[in-house]
This record gives sequence, C-alpha cells and structure tokens, in this order.
Amino acid sequence: MFKKITDDILKFTVKYPSGMGEVNCYLIKGENGYTVIDTGTNEREAKQAWTKAIESGLRIEKVVLTHTHEDHIGSASWLQKEYGIPVIVSQLGYKEMLHRLKMTTEQFNQLITKYGGPELPADFRDDKSIFEFQPDAFFDKDEKIQLGNDYYDAIWTPGHAFDHFCFYNKEKRIMIVGDHILKDVSPVIGLWSGREENPLPKYLDSLESLKEYSVELALPGHGENINYFQDRINDLQNRHKTRLKQVYDSIRNSEKTAIEICREFYEDSNLLMNISTLMAILTRLFYLESYGKVERNVRDGMITFQAK
Repeated sequence: MFKKITDDILKFTVKYPSGMGEVNCYLIKGENGYTVIDTGTNEREAKQAWTKAIESGLRIEKVVLTHTHEDHIGSASWLQKEYGIPVIVSQLGYKEMLHRLKMTTEQFNQLITKYGGPELPADFRDDKSIFEFQPDAFFDKDEKIQLGNDYYDAIWTPGHAFDHFCFYNKEKRIMIVGDHILKDVSPVIGLWSGREENPLPKYLDSLESLKEYSVELALPGHGENINYFQDRINDLQNRHKTRLKQVYDSIRNSEKTAIEICREFYEDSNLLMNISTLMAILTRLFYLESYGKVERNVRDGMITFQAK
C-alpha cells in the first residue's frame, strides 16, 4: 500500500476511474503523525483506500494540498469530517474553492463550446461537496510550512492551476512538485476554473524560476519520481516551444478552430481527456495571440484562429 521514498516520506498512490487514473499522495513523518500531501478524488476507490490505511493504524496529523483540482482535494473534506483530520490549503486555493462552488457546468460549456469543444452533460463536475468545507488553516506564498518534522518553503507555481504550490526542503534537497512537473508527460495547462485566461506565460515563468533550486529528488502528483530535475525542466520548456511552433504552423495558411487543431495532434479518447487536449491547444493559442502571432475570427458562429 505504501512505498518508501526516504526514511521520512512514504508514497501512497490512490486510484480513480478517470483522467490519469491515479494520484500520488505523500506522507511525511512527524512526531504527531504523518502530514498527508494531497488526497485523491472523492471516488469510492480513494475513500476505501484511506479507510483501510487509517483502520490499519495509520496516524495522520494533517492534510496539506498542493492545489485544489478534484483529484488532489477530492477526499480532503471527507477526511476532515470522517476522522477529524485538519486540512490546510493556500489562501489562493481557498479563493479557488469558493469560485468553484459558484461555477456551473453551463458556464464551463459556454467557455469551451465556442471553440468547438463538446458540450458537457449537466452533471459533469457537479460534485461541489469537495469544496464545501472550511479549511482549518492557511498558508501563503514564500512562507515556511511544517510538513512532518521538517519545514518546507511554499513556492507559488501558477500555470497548471492558478493556486498551485510546490514545497521545497533545502537541507534534504527535496521538492514536492504536485502537477507542476511530471516525469513522463507534460502537465496540461488548462482553463479548469472556467475563466478565459492566459496561463501559459505564468507556467513558463514559474517553471523557469524553479531552476534556482538545488533538487536531488522531485515528487510529482502523478507517475514516478523525478531524479534529474533540471533536465526535466529543460525538456518541458523545449516541448512547449516545439508544440507552440506546431500550432502556429498549423494555422499559417488557413484559419481553424481550436478543436480542428486539436484533432491534428491528439487522438480521440474519453470525454475528460478530450477536454484536456482542447485546453492544451487553447492555452497555446491564447499565448500566441497575446504576443501578436495569431488573430481570432468567427466562422459559422465558432471562433477560429489564423497566424498573422
């Protein structure tokens, strides 16, 4: 059930039936029990896994969240209510929770359908219960936060999520990177808040800022550990440069909708993955648009993009 990462850190991988299929939760040993980093979804599989662990003797001091996406915050409210475990989120994360309580599927549909995305069913992402709780404490960017027995720097790394944080321990040269950096895939830079924004510049800036940290071991929210941290950052930067050029070249000679571009690069998959790939294309188009590289038009009521 638990995989030993270091003498003080365990990895607990919680499965769920959609998206990437599993999320890494980290348990950092402390005198009063473990600090849990992220919780998995609100799905039955995640809650059963936590119940089994706790009933087998696992002692949890608190939960701390890297960001408030469903697969990371999903079981937090349940752990708080069922077992009295304190939950700590960032100030930015709490604002995102309040925003998500107000956001409707209809609003999300209005955002994605005008770019050719599929209309989502009314009950899609309708589980607002995961945001309906009061966190027990908050942290802010550039603060030190105690995780287990050690203190970590809370580093704000917007992009994948506006409220995303990484946690860094200088002495042990360990960084918990959540979904900001993954070992084998590029994190989706999307519009999960339902707001039309331009998050890719923020992601690239925060990715670059992490180069100043000396890291021997990076612990991501999905997949395997990252041992060559700087190399992985360089790889992600190069991948974005390549994909931005490909997107630009795709519309160099003709206007296209975001979904048309998406189908050139990605195979059709399940609904959530289709939305994820559409998001990846959209945020790159917005990035190019912000630098005056592309312009948008309207064709048959759908927004299109073409290189200038």
